[in-house]
Amino acid sequence: MNKGSVEDFTLYSDALGEDMQVLVHLPSNYSPLYKYSLVIASDGKDYFQLGRVPRVVDELLENQEIENIIFVGIPYKSVEDRNRKYEPTGEQHAAYLRFLAHELAPYLDEKYPTYQVGMGRTLIGDSLAATVSLMAALKYPNIFGRVILQSPKVGPEMMQAVEKFSMNNSFTVYHVIGSEETEVKLTNGETADFLTPNRELNELMKNKGFSLFYEEFKGDHTWKYWQPDLKRALLMNFGM
Repeated sequence: MNKGSVEDFTLYSDALGEDMQVLVHLPSNYSPLYKYSLVIASDGKDYFQLGRVPRVVDELLENQEIENIIFVGIPYKSVEDRNRKYEPTGEQHAAYLRFLAHELAPYLDEKYPTYQVGMGRTLIGDSLAATVSLMAALKYPNIFGRVILQSPKVGPEMMQAVEKFSMNNSFTVYHVIGSEETEVKLTNGETADFLTPNRELNELMKNKGFSLFYEEFKGDHTWKYWQPDLKRALLMNFGM
């Protein structure tokens, strides 16, 4: 199998006032003569290591099953850093959304041969990284045209943001949640039911007319289930 390459660089964010690490998987056929869709993952290092993104993308491209994509990962620095940026109530949440939309996306468009339209940019995340992905698309629907949600953490802030949102067909949503995600262990040691709020989120998006795929997989809140789901998520969004 032809293997792509992974680049690792640092981008300074004015919005956040700090350096942000960026991981980029370039496919083996990468050339400035082609155009590529972007897939941008929060929890970026987890997607590259636990999700095995480079191998999944290389295989799908080798078999000509998906269009050309560049997969981008933004790692978090610590659990506290992740909460500050990804939680809708976190003190850096709004700044992180600005970083994604107004700093990272333009930088990637300048550095790589991308489509430079909303449907050419997809946000993906698991758990709290899925939460921030949806919040970014709701805030900047003209910049991000697709969202892939793997077991998002759903709270009142997200539900309110979806309720207020009026451009319901501006981006597509791929949304999965595990049927066993009823007692998810949180980073603070507590447990929470993820399944019920995800069902409520799905109902709300469905009733509002979002372009939506939703499924409950048999499993819990771990990469054991998100990793194999990744292939289908990419096929459904980028299949030839």
